[in-house]
Order: sequence, then structure tokens, then C-alpha cells
Amino acid sequence: MTKQIQDQLQRKLQLKTTPRRIVSLVPSQTELLVDLGLEANIVGVTKFCVHPVHLKKTKAIVGGTKQIHIDKIRSLNPDIILCNKEENTKEIVEACAQICNTHVSDIFTIEDSLELIHQYGTLFNKNEDAQKIVNHIKKETDDFKTFIQKKPTLKVAYFIWKNPWMVAANNTFINYLLELNHLKNVYETQNRYPEIELHNTAINKEVDVVLLSTEPFPFNHSHKKEVQAFYPNAKVVIADGEMFSWYGSRLTKAFAYFKNLRLNLEAFQAL
Repeated sequence: MTKQIQDQLQRKLQLKTTPRRIVSLVPSQTELLVDLGLEANIVGVTKFCVHPVHLKKTKAIVGGTKQIHIDKIRSLNPDIILCNKEENTKEIVEACAQICNTHVSDIFTIEDSLELIHQYGTLFNKNEDAQKIVNHIKKETDDFKTFIQKKPTLKVAYFIWKNPWMVAANNTFINYLLELNHLKNVYETQNRYPEIELHNTAINKEVDVVLLSTEPFPFNHSHKKEVQAFYPNAKVVIADGEMFSWYGSRLTKAFAYFKNLRLNLEAFQAL
């Protein structure tokens, strides 16, 4: 009996059997598959699928998230290919859909993430495992909301790239998590991931926190001094980009990280 499932773009997938051979083109979704107990079913991943660390040594590498080797994917004879609207291009999704069923996620909120986990539970007959992860994330989210409830709102700039300088703005999962952290994005009037110029402007002086993400650009402590000059009153922090942009099972770990981040910021504010 054929089972029909919709992905997060409301595209219909027709499944005659549970997919057994999986190609994942999204690092955070690859991690989710493993946490659902599906590592043995993964046949292809991207070069950015770094969790768990051993995975790239045991699975075929089919390219990155923006550029793939479509012939290599085809040769793996997958039953399903997993994509994401932001991570992968429309052309990639269309090319993959010519090979087999292709599921596309679209994530802006925690609820979107929980929906995706449930969809994978249904897709791969892992409903019980999916529900456990969902319950864990819900508990962590509720606990964090209680923790952050009376914390003051701080103004933040979240950098994702250098040369050109780019920040996370509105209509992104990152911005959603910033809001959850009571961090008001000073670039929220802009859309997605705009390029900005580093200038000593009035708004810069109002920024309380600058977060330099470890991905997609690998910001490290050597970049802090350069940025600090333009945000004289801010605490410049290297932020774990996976915690702010990976969804799926990574969210079971993210809120403990957010608590520690807030406590560190409070210590700075007290100085």
C-alpha cells in the first residue's frame, strides 16, 4: 500500500515502502538521522556533515550543501534524499527529485523543528524515537523560557561572514533563537543575511553583545579585536554556530549552551 507524506513545502511524496537508503544533504538533519537510530541506513552525506565525527569516514561524500555530485548520488541508488530550502538550492532539489523521492524541510521556529522530527519519525518508521527527541526538546525549551523570563533584553549583532561582513537578520531561524534568548537583533529590520559595512555609527554604540558565529565563516578569537573597534560598548563573543542554526536533535543540547551564554554575559555586564 502506497503511503503519501507531505514535506515542509507541502510537496507530496509517494512511498511504497519505508526508505532504507538515505542521502542527506543537510548536516543538522544528518545528525538527527543518527539520533533516530538510522546511521546504518545513511549512504551519502555532505562534506559538512561533521556530527558524529566518524560519519564521513564510513559514508560516501556527495559534495557540499550548495554544490553536489549528482552522478555520485544517483550511483548510491537512494530511496530518499533529504534537503532543506535554505541549505540547498532549488536546482539541487529539482535534480534530486529526478532520482527518487526528495524531502525538503523549511525551518523558522522550534515548532517547525518538532514538525520535521515527527515527519522523519513517520517517514522512517521511527515514531517512538522521534517522540522521545521531541519531548526532550520541549522540556529543554520550557525550562529555558522559565530561566530567561525575567532576564533583561540585550541588543545584539550576530555575524555569520567576513569579507563581506554579513549578519543574520529577520526571517531566519537564528533570529528566532536570538529572540528566545532575549537578544534583540539590531539588524532585524533587514531580511535574511544582509551584507553590512562596519562603521562607527550611533547604533553600534547601543549594541550590548556581538556574536561571531563559528559557522559558516569560522570566526575565532583572532577576529574579536577587529570587530570590537566598531562596537565599543559591546561584549564580543565567539558563538557556537551549531547551537544557533542547527535544528533537529541538536536542540536537545542548545538550551544548556544558551543558559551558560547568558550567565557569562551577566558577568560581563556586572563589571
